[in-house]
Amino acid sequence: MTAPADTLVQRASSLVPMLRERALETERARRVSPEVFDALSEAGILRMMAPQRYAGAEADFQTQCDVLAELARGCPSTSWVATIHSAMAWVAGTFPDEVQDEVFGDGDPRIHGVFSPTGTGVSKNGGLVVSGRWPFGTGCHGARWSMLNALVGEGETAVPTCFIVPTRELTILDDWHTTGMAGTGSNTVVAEDMFVPAHRCLPMPELLEARYPESRSSGNPYFAHPLTAVLIVNAGGTPLGIARGALEAFIERMSGRGITFTNYTSQAEAPVTHLVVGEAALKLESTEGHIRRAAALLDDHPAEPMALHDRVKARAYVSYATGLAREIVDSLFLSSGASASHEDIPIQRFQRDIQTLSNHAGLNTRTTVELYGARSAVWSPTRPSSKGSIATRRSRRSLVTARSPS
Repeated sequence: MTAPADTLVQRASSLVPMLRERALETERARRVSPEVFDALSEAGILRMMAPQRYAGAEADFQTQCDVLAELARGCPSTSWVATIHSAMAWVAGTFPDEVQDEVFGDGDPRIHGVFSPTGTGVSKNGGLVVSGRWPFGTGCHGARWSMLNALVGEGETAVPTCFIVPTRELTILDDWHTTGMAGTGSNTVVAEDMFVPAHRCLPMPELLEARYPESRSSGNPYFAHPLTAVLIVNAGGTPLGIARGALEAFIERMSGRGITFTNYTSQAEAPVTHLVVGEAALKLESTEGHIRRAAALLDDHPAEPMALHDRVKARAYVSYATGLAREIVDSLFLSSGASASHEDIPIQRFQRDIQTLSNHAGLNTRTTVELYGARSAVWSPTRPSSKGSIATRRSRRSLVTARSPS
């Protein structure tokens, strides 16, 4: 059954206690457990961006971010896995109907994806024969389908091509050993001479520029956005939730704690603590504001083509919010004392996870702030920049080559 937006957020909130209880276990296992995958599926979260005709919610982007932020309050790794799986369900919704019937037919899509074109494909027998290795396969262990990318053709004429295959046809390497986001299970997946039928392949340039197949019968503007903008905005929920979770963990731990080598027997009474919490709370409101603005760029104009400068804005808003989240968590961790480094203290996990996530190519603040500044210098809402400008060329290059959050 399709769940309304407010119900999705409530269901995500109800999972937070369980996710907190399992967070250390998830980190040690280096993957999300089957039980947690089942809970996410039963809550409708993995199909919140899937087509409604397949019992998906087609949730607006603000709702997606709200849902994923709730999950991240409990376990950032689980939230990031849900981010990838929900976004890949949206991408599958842009494929021809025959593919959608295959992927969504059982009502429980579990799709992971990697968009870096680190494989090669050769046309043969009405499809592609694909080989390659795709690192950062977030949530691959719980996936039934995998969405990957390969270069088809030779040299400069090679075309990055997105394709969908059953995950059981891939080999999953045990190579995800990290200090942050350890529970995402982002292992490398491998294909060797794997055949992919043509109907499960789409050229990446078509996805990036929102030129979707005419055979897709839905004709739904929800599935008419450019790929990169969808992936970036959907990714905004996890860093926001990490900052919220860290602030909650810091406040919960303050009670009864003193500050060593000072006269403060209660950390909550110290002015320096008030300053830290006040700054964190205000930065958190700024983080929320940037995520809202990014979501609105897609939610408020669903049937309109997305201008290049709005794509740049969406990426800048989300990456800047991610940088703010990192500042929030770093400050709170710095004020948590040496004892906070114990693995059973949640705030150290929030700190390691945001460090890793904020280094993601699509969420790196410096890269996108520079892009936003270069783009802003040459356009206005009433006068688009010329095609030949340096900033425009840089913007297009960055948008086309941006990797998905996986």
